[in-house]
Amino acid sequence: MTAHESSAGSFDAAPREVPQSASNIELRLQEMVLDSRDVVGFLTDLAVVSSSRLSSPDNRIHTGVTVIRRKRAEAVASSDAAAHALDELQNGFGDGPCLTALRAGKAVLVSDLATERRWSPYLKVAREHGVSSILAVPLDLAGEAEAVLNLYSGRSNGFSEDDVSTVEAFASQAASSVRLVLRITQLSEARSDLASAMQSRTIIDMAVGAIMAENRCSRDTAFRILTRASNTRNIKLRDVAASVIRSISGEQQIVTYFDE
Repeated sequence: MTAHESSAGSFDAAPREVPQSASNIELRLQEMVLDSRDVVGFLTDLAVVSSSRLSSPDNRIHTGVTVIRRKRAEAVASSDAAAHALDELQNGFGDGPCLTALRAGKAVLVSDLATERRWSPYLKVAREHGVSSILAVPLDLAGEAEAVLNLYSGRSNGFSEDDVSTVEAFASQAASSVRLVLRITQLSEARSDLASAMQSRTIIDMAVGAIMAENRCSRDTAFRILTRASNTRNIKLRDVAASVIRSISGEQQIVTYFDE
């Protein structure tokens, strides 16, 4: 099939990367984990590397990553705009080889969209967007999330048996890295939540102390006064506490030891 432009993007040829050994791939994935700021950044790098490894001068591969969030499929990363558009297209239909691979937990290869009888409505539109073959390989994230690598080619039989094996091996190695990124992200979010909670607790304690001194009352009474003001004014307790401190100290920015 002659490569051509479509509304999903370009299926022009791109050079294939020099094959890398398993140890080199693992090292590259480790570097990606260290370089990525978040999960989406890592998955984008993963899509770009996957596309580059499989593309050849006469067969450019576009790679996207779809993740299931709250039971909805979402295109979260891609090697290029064409891959993102194609992932969104399939997610809009709610079915297709990529979503089937994700749900079944195993790779799905459609060598020629013109002869495939499954997912007919979606495949008809995908062909109009210049796609002739699709390879979908799920990432085993061990319950951390659900994700699948979606690879698109503008040629029929665009993926050889070796390509399928390569992507499956790559996805297996990548999955452990994705799990690590997810856990790092979760730890980072937990740390931020803890820091925020400690900041709020410190400001509230400062306000309670100020109310105790001003009203010569117990800690419990001071806390009730603060809580009553929060409920009456429909303002968060931390914000009421901050306003109390500002009224006494005149400081507009309340700094705690937990501020970064």
